[in-house]
Amino acid sequence: MLPSIFQQAVPVLKKIERAGFVAYFVGGSVRDHFLSRPINDVDIATSAYPQEIKEIFPRTIDIGIEHGTILVIDEGREYEITTFRTESAYADFRRPDKVEFIRSLEGDLERRDFTMNSMAMDAEGKVYDPFKGLEDIHNRVIRTVGSPDLRFTEDALRMMRGVRFVSQLGFKVEPVTLNALEEHSSLLEHIAVERKTMEFEKITGGKWKREALSLLVRTNLYTELPHLTQHKETLKQVADLPRLEDINKDQAWLLLLYIGDIDTQDFLKDWRLPTKTIRERSKELGILKERRKSGWSKPLLYRAGLEAAVNVEKVHECIESKPDSSIENVKEEYQSLAITSRQQLDVTGEDLMIWANKKGGPWMKELLAEIEWAIITDAIHNDKETIRRWLQTCNRL
Repeated sequence: MLPSIFQQAVPVLKKIERAGFVAYFVGGSVRDHFLSRPINDVDIATSAYPQEIKEIFPRTIDIGIEHGTILVIDEGREYEITTFRTESAYADFRRPDKVEFIRSLEGDLERRDFTMNSMAMDAEGKVYDPFKGLEDIHNRVIRTVGSPDLRFTEDALRMMRGVRFVSQLGFKVEPVTLNALEEHSSLLEHIAVERKTMEFEKITGGKWKREALSLLVRTNLYTELPHLTQHKETLKQVADLPRLEDINKDQAWLLLLYIGDIDTQDFLKDWRLPTKTIRERSKELGILKERRKSGWSKPLLYRAGLEAAVNVEKVHECIESKPDSSIENVKEEYQSLAITSRQQLDVTGEDLMIWANKKGGPWMKELLAEIEWAIITDAIHNDKETIRRWLQTCNRL
């Protein structure tokens, strides 16, 4: 029986078929169905042209009509439906100069990147697999549809997608496709940084990232990624770490920065990462260096915050091949802190002005920081009266 996500969409296929056309589930959802992987949405391909789809369904949105894609809203659910098409030359190594709508399923499937992504499935679950994608899934092989030279010169980002599938699925790249990766790696320079960053983060988030990073080095694709040309040895060193599969993409950035002793700001900016991400990784790198030099202290844990502390400890574990138990220790130590933010202080700036009989000013911020430090280090309890007496004893009021 088809998974529920397909069953929910079957009425959409049936409506298209009743109108005299054919329609199929295609792409990643079909692949993941046979890999028993989670499926978040389904893509539908059809012989109906965009205008014909709009005549079948009353609620549609033109989200990519020039490429044949219409968003259909049916029974409260959204489906992207794309007309079978062929594509002309790719002048920019990323997007086709022109698409032509066709009525042939096989003609549509043969333009796709890898065999495992070139299967179609009808409403009854019957699979159309002209390029033996199921066989390659069974053999855990990544192979292009047709000539890999043609596929990669059409869209150079497909090379990064191939490496990404190595990381996510643990598949091997078959020899002819692998040779083409090596031969055409320089074409990746034509791809926007944002696209490369998106794929690289998926690579570093995969379970088999070790094999994928090694593949980036072997094929020289790494030389077309921001700031990595001079970090071949860093990538190799990271790929050799025994616990690499345990870290996520955020931790992978931190690990790369630490192992390569990389200038954080310039490096991450060139990857076009969000300012918030750059700020978080920069902070974590400083915390990681302190943690590895002197271990955790209450002030260091407090300054890190729980999320950053876990990221730092995960990377430390990866470098040292330590057991996961240290993560639980860090969480327990963090939860045992007297306070985890300044907002939890049992004293306010207004209290300080009353006690000192002074107007507000920079002195308040300095005094609050002293109180914060004293509480974090267990010098005093976080109690208003205790804090007041401590300030009087220290002649700070």
